Amino acid sequence: MRAIPIAGLLLGLAVLSSLPFVLDAYSLRIATGVFMWAGLACSWNIVGGYAGYISFGHSAFFGIGAYATAILMQRDLGLPFIATVPVGLLGAAAVAALIGEPTMRLRGSYFAIATWAFAEMLLQLVNISEITGGTGGLSLPPYLDELFFYYTMAGAALGCYLLVWLLFERSRFGFRIKALRDHEPAAEAMGINTTQVKVQAFALSAAMAALFGSIYAYWVTFIDPRSAMGGEITDQMVVMVLLGGLGTVWGPALGAALLWIVNRYVWAEWGDTTIYLPVLGVVIALVVLFLPNGLISLLPGRGRTGGKGRRLLGTIVRKL
Repeated sequence: MRAIPIAGLLLGLAVLSSLPFVLDAYSLRIATGVFMWAGLACSWNIVGGYAGYISFGHSAFFGIGAYATAILMQRDLGLPFIATVPVGLLGAAAVAALIGEPTMRLRGSYFAIATWAFAEMLLQLVNISEITGGTGGLSLPPYLDELFFYYTMAGAALGCYLLVWLLFERSRFGFRIKALRDHEPAAEAMGINTTQVKVQAFALSAAMAALFGSIYAYWVTFIDPRSAMGGEITDQMVVMVLLGGLGTVWGPALGAALLWIVNRYVWAEWGDTTIYLPVLGVVIALVVLFLPNGLISLLPGRGRTGGKGRRLLGTIVRKL
């Protein structure tokens, strides 16, 4: 029986590895974007799905990774891309741990407001800071190799999903985070240091978001405050997780793939228009009404993610 999933996994990896050789350049960029958003949705799912805390500040961590790479690759410093990635990851994790210690003691909308305020504060600092280029943004040395970015994004996304599966589905850490999500007072009574576990999950989530921010900056070769730290980045992460399946391993990947492909299709057909927003609204409404556990629940044996996930889903949608 175990040979079947392993064979399916190997087949999936073979298909993903061969995609660059059958897709045209535009489709390959869409596929690269799918992996980036799948990784970002995975990072948000750690806090929103597994810990049960609504974060509206994840765009800040994406931006920290993007700006760390952009600043360190400027002509006066000239660091190679690979050397800038750990700086972004560690910086985002440190910032998340610093703000997570006080804010993760808050509950419900208070934590959501605190993370949103932090992201807005950081966005305004980037807007006026000279080192970030202010509103004019920063350009990076171009590296026009789509194959490199496809495989880098794919490797980063698959690595993040493997790490989440091991940590949150197969380890004691995952049991602790689910326990505090489902009933925090009971988890504390069992001897779990809930604040420490939440901060660790928050820092891990931030580091993942920063990883994709670093790759994104090098990929697009130009970033500005809105493209690297805009609030719509977090909004998309949230919607992708809701669409795919909150608190599941593979649900965020499913939601990210579907939403990003629809996004690019709408953009190609109608250009830069707001028609995407009502389409997105209809999709969210249908998911809330008919699939509260996300599209992943349509797969056999995945019909439920628990009552806590359903209540959290309703709370998040009301805040969008």
